Amino acid sequence: MAELSPADIAAIGITNQRETTVVWEKETGEPICPAIVWQCRRTEDFCAELKQNGKDALIREKTGLTPDPYFSATKLRWILQNVEGAEERAKKGELLFGTVDSFLIYKLTGGRVHATDPSNAARTMLFNIHTLEWDEELLTLFGVPRAMLPEVRPTVSVFGTTDESLLGAQIPIAGVAGDQQAALFGQCCFEAGDVKNTYGTGGFLLMNTGTTPVTSQNGMLTTIGWEMNGKITYVLEGSVFICGAVIQWLRDGLGILSSAAESEALAASVPDSGGVTFVPAFVGLGTPYWDAAARGTVCGITRGTTRAHLVRAALDAIALQTVDVIDAMRRDTGLPVPILRVDGGASANNLLMQTQSDLSALPIARPCHIETTAWGAAAMAGLSVGVYQNTDDLTALTKTANIFEPKLSEGERQQQLARWHRAIESAKAFT
Repeated sequence: MAELSPADIAAIGITNQRETTVVWEKETGEPICPAIVWQCRRTEDFCAELKQNGKDALIREKTGLTPDPYFSATKLRWILQNVEGAEERAKKGELLFGTVDSFLIYKLTGGRVHATDPSNAARTMLFNIHTLEWDEELLTLFGVPRAMLPEVRPTVSVFGTTDESLLGAQIPIAGVAGDQQAALFGQCCFEAGDVKNTYGTGGFLLMNTGTTPVTSQNGMLTTIGWEMNGKITYVLEGSVFICGAVIQWLRDGLGILSSAAESEALAASVPDSGGVTFVPAFVGLGTPYWDAAARGTVCGITRGTTRAHLVRAALDAIALQTVDVIDAMRRDTGLPVPILRVDGGASANNLLMQTQSDLSALPIARPCHIETTAWGAAAMAGLSVGVYQNTDDLTALTKTANIFEPKLSEGERQQQLARWHRAIESAKAFT
C-alpha cells in the first residue's frame, strides 16, 4: 500500500485498452450492456461487407485504419442495432459512447466531463486524423449519432477534476492516452524514427513519424500518438493480436503450463522448437495481413514433439510476428531501425528477448521498469501540472537495464522466416 493522502497526489493519468467500446446512460452513468472488448470478432461479417463495397480506401484515407472488428466503430454499430431501444435512445441524446478512458473520466468527474484524447479517438474508425474531427461521412456509414461522441481534448492537458466524494479531494485528471501511445511516450520515443514494441496480451510496435502522417502501403496503421503543446505527433503502428495471450492459452486452455513464468524455463529446456511452427491466429491476423478469418495453426508436429517444443514454438511466434511488423515498417518509411525498445509483461522473458533479437537481427533494449504504459500516462499527467518541466526531464529518468544482441546466423534466420511464412499461408487457408 502506498498509504498516500489526496494531498500527496498532484494529478491522475489514465491509459486504457483503446478499442474496447462502452455505451452508457447520460443521466445515470450506467452501461446499457457489457463492454465489447478489442479482441471481439462479432462484427467480422460487416467488416468483410465494407471491404466488398469498396469502403476500405475511404476509411483508410480518413482514419489511417482498415475495416476490421478490432476497431470501435463496428462494435458501437452492433450495440445500437442489437440492444433493445439503443438506437432510438442514442438519437434522443440519452446515451453516450466512449472507449474506456472516456467512461473512466465520466465516472471520476461525476458525469461532468465526457471527453477523450486524439490517441483514443483515432482508434474508433470514426475520427478523421487529418482534420482532427469526428467525421460526418463515417458517422453516417456506421449509423452513429454525433451526440453520443466525446469531446476530443489534447492528450497532455487537464481534462477535469475528480468528484470530491470519490477520493476526498478534487484531483486533476491531467493526461489521457491509449495504452500503446502511453508506452511510446513512457519509452521517451519523442523523435521521428524512434520505435518501441509492447509485449502484452497483444503485441504493438509503434514508430514516431513526427508531425506528418505516413500512409502505409504494407498493412501498417497510421494513427495519432499524442497532442501536446498544440502539436500532433503521428505514429505508424503494427498490431499483433495474440502475444502474451498465447502463453495464457497454453496455461489455461491446454494446461501444459502451471504459470506464465514457467514458459521460459520449459522452452529453454529444448534447443529449438523441433521443427514446430505455431501461428496463434486465434482472432485472425493483424499487421501486415489483416485477415480476420485466419485461424490458429500448428505445423510440423511429429511423434517426438513435446510440450516444451510447443511452448518454444509459441515464444518463437511472438518474435516472428514482430519481425513481420518491423519489415512492413521499414518498407513504409525507408528508415532503418537501429534498435528496438521493448516493454510490457512478456518482455521480462529473457529467452523471448534473445529470440526477438536473433530473428529481427536487431539489438533489443529493455528498460529498468517494463511497465512503461503506466509510466507514460503518469509522465503526461506530471507534465500537465508542472511536476516535470519538459520531455528532457523524462528522458533523464529513463534507464536501460539490458541489451540483447543477435547471435543467430543470417542463414538460420532466413530459414526460420521462410518456414514461418509457409505456416502463415496455412493459417490463412481457413479464410
